[in-house]
Amino acid sequence: MQTPFLIGEKIYLRPVDMEDIDNFVEWLNDPEVRQYLSLVSPFNKTREKDFIDDLYKDERKTVLGIVMKEDDRLIGNIGLSKVSLSNRNCCLGIVIGDKSCWSQGCGTEALKLMLGYAFDQLNLHRVYLTVLDFNSRAIRAYEKAGFKKEGTYRKHMYKNGKYCDLYYMGILKDEWRKMNHENPDL
Repeated sequence: MQTPFLIGEKIYLRPVDMEDIDNFVEWLNDPEVRQYLSLVSPFNKTREKDFIDDLYKDERKTVLGIVMKEDDRLIGNIGLSKVSLSNRNCCLGIVIGDKSCWSQGCGTEALKLMLGYAFDQLNLHRVYLTVLDFNSRAIRAYEKAGFKKEGTYRKHMYKNGKYCDLYYMGILKDEWRKMNHENPDL
């Protein structure tokens, strides 16, 4: 394992590095991957280098690479952004760019590791995210990790030639603790 930060059963999460640029550019330009993201512009190495350069300058953001333990292969990334220490909440985003790892439980495991970090290390109270209505694989992973659908932005995004809904989902610290059989009052 190379610089592991959070370690799970099949995967570990590590800081993003410049050597990850080629993977990110490939994934973010892949129409099959990009259809599930809010991205519309093409990505190149310069844009990704700027993103990585700025990553660790912003204390309100944590982005980690998702890596398979068996072969140290980077398969995606997961991050917390808009961290508000006064409101004790943040936004979560995830992408599994390596399509051979879709529907393998890697996303759910990464979500659980990152939620543990958000609630137990950062002492946040709430984590939220948005997901496109047709991204059933992601919705299943979010629900397995404990997220609940809180609302719908109707016909909010134009994807694949039509308008689609954007679901707003969230999880609270006490819900996380109950799911993991911990004391919810901590």
